[in-house]
Amino acid sequence: MHISFPPLVIAFAALAMTSLGAQTPVAFPLWTGDVPGEKGDIGEEIDTTKPTEGTVAGKRVIRLGNVSKPTVTIYPAPHDKDTGTAVLVCPGGGYNILAMDLEGTEVCEWLNSIGVTGVLLKYRVPARKGGERYAAPLQDVQRALGLVRSRAKEWNITADRIGVLGFSAGGHLAAALSNNYEERSYSPLDEADKVSCRPDFAVLIYPAYLTRKEEGDAISPELKITAKTPPTFLVQTEDDGVRVENSLYYYLALKKAKVSAELHAYPMGGHGYGLRATDKAVTKWPVAAQEWMRGLGLLKP
Repeated sequence: MHISFPPLVIAFAALAMTSLGAQTPVAFPLWTGDVPGEKGDIGEEIDTTKPTEGTVAGKRVIRLGNVSKPTVTIYPAPHDKDTGTAVLVCPGGGYNILAMDLEGTEVCEWLNSIGVTGVLLKYRVPARKGGERYAAPLQDVQRALGLVRSRAKEWNITADRIGVLGFSAGGHLAAALSNNYEERSYSPLDEADKVSCRPDFAVLIYPAYLTRKEEGDAISPELKITAKTPPTFLVQTEDDGVRVENSLYYYLALKKAKVSAELHAYPMGGHGYGLRATDKAVTKWPVAAQEWMRGLGLLKP
């Protein structure tokens, strides 16, 4: 079965990314045919945030639920700053919802400010019954990375400068992609599934589910770290309810495998702050991440 983007979609994207100054976000359906395993029984996609739910840094958060039609939205880097680097952004939400602005659109806008193209992944939630909670999202993130790499030339992206950045459950998803890229977890469809879906680097911000507490914080079995796991940047706080051990033990496993890694552990700051600035030092993590990326040569034109 061969599936590709309709010519009209590609033409619209090309127009938007050239005539509009390469700064207008453009959304694409991730799967242009049937979405693997979907039965159409999830319900209407909706922002589930209630008026009584807390804000982050004084601002509301979009908590998108019932996602059954995944998309990628390209936020092209400004022409005058473009480094050729791109980052696939995976919002968190416990594999139940997606924090689409806090850990999605706002992150892509920050990436643009440092000359990086942001690619926002709207992956399937909530977790489907009868399988691992990350199963459908892993299909989506593998497809998305391959899609970006296959379209790199068209989208002004350097094919070996494509990373992944995730928050909370999205951090686990980014780690899962970092260690599950040799084979697709779905039947390949087209040219996008023939190129590598290995990210060139990974940024994990307050990641969840990396270890199993009941097993002495052993690395989760789906995260089979090897020497080929990409360079990784991690951030977590000691008062994070998800537990700082997620990042600590994952970092140690990376070092044991001789994978380049950088860990920032802060005493306080909790969970779910995105990159909204507060009086907590941890919310300055984007500065450290930018310098880490610079050190890898990712911010050179």
